[in-house]
Formats: sequence, C-alpha cells, structure tokens
Amino acid sequence: MSKIHNRTILISRTDGIGDVILTLPLCGILKECFPQTKIVFLGNNYTQPIIACCKDIDRFLSWDALKDLPQEKQTEALKQEKIDVFLHIFPSKAIAKLAKQAAIPVRFGTSHRWYNRLYCNETINLSRRHSDLHEAQLNLLLLRPVLRILNMKPLEWCFKHINFQNTAANDYKDLIEQGKFNLILHPKSNKSAREWGETNFCRLIDLLPSDRFKVFVCGTKQEGDMIRQSILETKKNRIIDLTGQFSLSEYIDFIAQADGLIAASTGPLHISAILNKHSIGLFPPIRPMNPQRWRPLGEKVKIFCEDKECNRCKKTSECQCMQAISPNAVAEYLLSCTK
Repeated sequence: MSKIHNRTILISRTDGIGDVILTLPLCGILKECFPQTKIVFLGNNYTQPIIACCKDIDRFLSWDALKDLPQEKQTEALKQEKIDVFLHIFPSKAIAKLAKQAAIPVRFGTSHRWYNRLYCNETINLSRRHSDLHEAQLNLLLLRPVLRILNMKPLEWCFKHINFQNTAANDYKDLIEQGKFNLILHPKSNKSAREWGETNFCRLIDLLPSDRFKVFVCGTKQEGDMIRQSILETKKNRIIDLTGQFSLSEYIDFIAQADGLIAASTGPLHISAILNKHSIGLFPPIRPMNPQRWRPLGEKVKIFCEDKECNRCKKTSECQCMQAISPNAVAEYLLSCTK
C-alpha cells in the first residue's frame, strides 16, 4: 500500500474511447482505497473529453503533444509531473521506455510484453489475449498485489466505480422530441469492430413506428459518406442525419439527452451505457471480440450476439454471425423499452 498511498499515479491508456471508459473503474477503486492519491491520465487528445468527465482523474496529459517532442524534452516534461507510480495499461514500448528514463520509481506492466521486463520494475503475470475476463476486470488485475483483490469483482461492481459526470454544456432540445423514444443509430465503427451492416439498419428503421420513435443516425463525416446511398438517402424521410455534426464533447451531450443508442462494439456504445441510456450492443461470438470481453458497463445494456462459438470469420471483415442478428428481435426489444 505504501507504493500507492498519497502518491501521484500515471495511468497510460493511449487507445480508443471504449478502452479508456473500461479503464475508469480502476481510477474509481484507486480513489476509494487511497483518497489522497492524485491520478494523471496519459491519453490521446481524441479521448480527452471522456477523461474530463471522470471525477476521479485529476489531470490529463496529452500523449499527442508529448510524443512530438525531442526525446530529452519528453523525459524532462514527464519528470516535471513528479509521477510516483506508472501503470502501463495499453502496451507501448515508447511509453514504457520513457517512464524509465523519467525515473518514475514504481512502474507496473504485464510480464507478457518483453519490453516491460526491461522498463517496468513491477511486472504482473497477465495475458489478455487468452483470458475469459472482461477488459475492466483485466485492468484491475494489473494492481492486484496492491489492491489485494482476492476474488475477481463482478461487472456491476466495476460499473459502480465509474464516476462519470457529464456537464451537458450543449442543449439539444431542438432535436430531442418529447413523447417519443429518441434513438441514435451508429452504424459504423471506424473499423474497430465487426458491423451489423446497412441492410439490417434499414430494416430496423422500417420496423420502428414513427409515432413512437425519433431516429437519428450519427457517426463521423467520413462514415456518413460511406452510408449516404444505403441509409441516409434511402431513409431520409424516417431519420435525422447527424453524421459529421458533433465533436466528441458535443456527442457525449447529445447521447446524454437521447433515450438510447444502437451500435457495434464502439466507443459511443460505451458512452451511452455509462450515461445510463438504453444501450443495445451488437457483437460477434468471436474471441476476443465477444461481449464477455467488451460488453459495455451499465444498468440498461442489452446485448445481441449469436449463441454459439464461431471463429470462421475471425480473419475476414464480413461476419456472418453479425449479419444473423435479427432486426425483428432488436425492434421487439426497443418496443418493449417504450411501454
């Protein structure tokens, strides 16, 4: 405990939105066990709005800014943060090496990355690739010797340790329609997940009665261009096209004011879940992409996934198991949410 109590901890997670969100329970349990601890989060600028909403994180440190500095200035900048403990969550040889060069006294990493054995002085026997645990649980294991977690905590416990507070700086009353279920469809995934497909989303739109649902389609401008002919044009009388309209901060606010969201295993699905919205996740039964590893944390999460083990599509972009998820089943669930 002396390694953590009243210290400044650097949590390094420089990947995507969902990955960062599933690291937030670790921040919560650290603050609960060691209230005087200061947490600095090293992340990409893209995910900074997520980190800014977490009450347990004291400061954001931009890896985008740090990595562009000359090596000596990188080291000096990190030294100025006066970090006592380094938690190497997302593997990066450059960051692990920098932590050692900055002379951070305690540096945690998994022993399954060879460079961690060079640059980290506290290595944990932890392999994510073959584990049956959820990503949030795997993050906790990195500090198991310090937190003394004897039994793995359930996902409900992990969710309760996410202290996410959205400021709702943007008001979308002009878009949100009272008396209807305001539903966000996020069809694309920026290639981060297996997708359900435009045909299934179009079929779902047709199944949702317009007197009960107001449907928005969201995503980046590039993603909007990809589905313009298949969804945005063909269903323009049934949907509101918001692709390319939001920054991440604005999108968080919009999700907070909507009623639900449907997506594959992407960041917006995780945002919706921790904001306690109806969050419908579409997953393949392929390890390690399956919901056992990546399901969002929240009380209103519904997962659709084929009940079988399948690795036939593991090396292809198209996934038959995703295509097999029935739009009728999804629509039936959504209708039950509006009763």
